[in-house]
Amino acid sequence: MMNLPLFAAFWLRLWHSGFVFAVPLVIALSLVYAATRHEEMKDILRHALRMGITITVFMAVIFVILWYFSQGL
Repeated sequence: MMNLPLFAAFWLRLWHSGFVFAVPLVIALSLVYAATRHEEMKDILRHALRMGITITVFMAVIFVILWYFSQGL
């Protein structure tokens, strides 16, 4: 069983860091963009999932690059 205060502290730190706002933003952006390209729900969800993964990976790569360069400051 996970330690509840540790779990709460993790989510509180995540909330204050602003990363938690990226989740609904990526979901909304992916769904809206996919809906402008397709009409069938199956195609929309498939395209939204691919785009969500792409956006998340892109943001992670940018984060790692910025983190790497900030280590020397």
